[in-house]
Formats: sequence, C-alpha cells, structure tokens
Amino acid sequence: MKVVIGIDVGGSTTKIVGFDNSGDEKRLISPLFVRATDPITSIYGAFGKFMDMNNLFLSDIEQVLTTGVGASYITKPIYSLPCRTVSEFESIGRGGLFLSGLDEAIVVSMGTGTALVYAKKGGVYDYLGGTGVGGGTLTGLAKIMLGLDNVDHIFDVAKDGDISKIDLKIRDITHGGQNKRLPLDMTAANFGKVSDIASKKDVACGIINMVFEIIGMMSIFAARSRNVKDIILTGNLSVSDKAREEFAKLSSMFGVNFIIPDNSQFATVIGTALA
Repeated sequence: MKVVIGIDVGGSTTKIVGFDNSGDEKRLISPLFVRATDPITSIYGAFGKFMDMNNLFLSDIEQVLTTGVGASYITKPIYSLPCRTVSEFESIGRGGLFLSGLDEAIVVSMGTGTALVYAKKGGVYDYLGGTGVGGGTLTGLAKIMLGLDNVDHIFDVAKDGDISKIDLKIRDITHGGQNKRLPLDMTAANFGKVSDIASKKDVACGIINMVFEIIGMMSIFAARSRNVKDIILTGNLSVSDKAREEFAKLSSMFGVNFIIPDNSQFATVIGTALA
C-alpha cells in the first residue's frame, strides 16, 4: 500500500485521515479524532489508534502531512516517517472543495474559533480573516450561564428551546409586523429580548443561535467580497442538526448557498492529506 496520512492538530481535538494511493484513484480511509489537552499525546494517540483500526503497518505509510495550531510541536519524524507541514488555510480550502465537488467557494472552518478561506480550483486558497467566535465561545458561554461544557449536551438541551424568549426579532420592532426590506424572522439583537421566564433550554438555544448567526453573517460578507454564492461549512460545529436548521434560514434570507457536505468535520485534515 501507498498511504498518505494527514493529521490536524487543533486546540481541543486531533483529527487524522489517510488516502490510499496504490490504485488508479485515491481511496479515503475512514477518518477519526481524539481528544487530548497535550498535542504530542494526541498526535501519537491518534496515529496509533488510526493504524490499529485500519490494520496498517509503518511500511504502508508513504508520508505524513500535518497542519493546525499544534503542528509546530512536531519537530522530528513520526516513527521515522517523513513529515511535512501544510498551511492550515490551504488545507481548509482544498478539503472544502474536495468534499463539496465545487470549483469555487468560501470555505468556513468552524472550530474553536472560525476561519474564512476563499478557495478556487487550481490552487487558490486565500485567507480572508476570521473571528474568535466559534465552538470555544459556545462552550465557554454555556459553562458560565448553564453549567454545561459538553457540546453534545448543549445541543440536546437546546432542542426544545424557544428563541422568541431570548432574541429580539425584526417583527418585534416593526409597526404592524410589516417590513418590506427585512425578513420579519431576522434577528435584530441577540439576547435583546430575554424573558424573565426564559428556561435553560431557551438560553442554550440563544447561545447557539448567536454563534451561528455571527459566523453566518461574516461568511455572507466574505462571499459578497468575492462575488460567489456558495459557502461550504466545515468543522465540528457543522455536523449538528441545529447547524443545518439555522444556516438554511440564512440561505433563504440572503440568497446564498450554505453547504454542509458529508465528513464536513474532517474537511481540514482531508485537505491536508490531499496536499
């Protein structure tokens, strides 16, 4: 076998994937991720687990490509295998286009924070900026306000939340409930209408909605700056049902296409392995 391995060492998780290049076409080997606070522990833990799960041997590995904030900790070959670091923004853009099948798009990486990349087939991967609002914001606010710091638990609690008890909408400040220029369901102010009887579920819903709306609007502005309509959402936050629901609303409101492809949480590491 001729396997190229990609490793994305993030702020809270390390992801790993492989491509088998021994055939006529690249074959994706099931990606996985591990959680560890120490980057070296997570790198070697992910590598060992990946090799064992896929019945791979060191002799099968052709090269290891790394990216992410923790990639700088890799200062020597992993088990004597040749290693190379890939730009995270190139990995984000390349992975997003590969998973979506598009030739041009804004690729949004929703991790602990959020990064925006303009990607175009042929090797164009321009970092447009980003925001510190992301998964770290969601879990941090939920921990302070709700005593929750597990993302899955936060989304579960928010399932039956009522956003009308948290956010101020355009309909709330428009006379007669009519506005010819703005959708009535558009948020006028996140947490601008917190009710005295708002429940834990409502607050969780409000936190998630705020994080997604900030990321969504920044993505829309980025798309307008490059005159494109397609926005590919990737990263851990992209796989929730709530993400699909909220970004579908924004697609309708602003005439863009928010796309969440299969394996979206592994887009960056897939882009790394493809480099």
